[in-house]
Amino acid sequence: MEVEKLSFEQALGRLEEVVRELESNQLLLDRALELFAEGITLSKYCNSCLEQAEQKISMLMADGELKEAPSVCQGGNR
Repeated sequence: MEVEKLSFEQALGRLEEVVRELESNQLLLDRALELFAEGITLSKYCNSCLEQAEQKISMLMADGELKEAPSVCQGGNR
């Protein structure tokens, strides 16, 4: 899965699915490790999206006006 092609909402939804599956305790070790690695990747991506959004908000607040700013974590639409 190419995480960069996901929107923030899609990545967060997939991360929630991964966590639920890991919490099920019904996994073989190899599958659990695979899911854990995917979860780490998704978590880093979501964190990056939130940091970008925070920077965008800071820029908008500093200027004192709302203006068109670059998209944040919109999958392939960035």
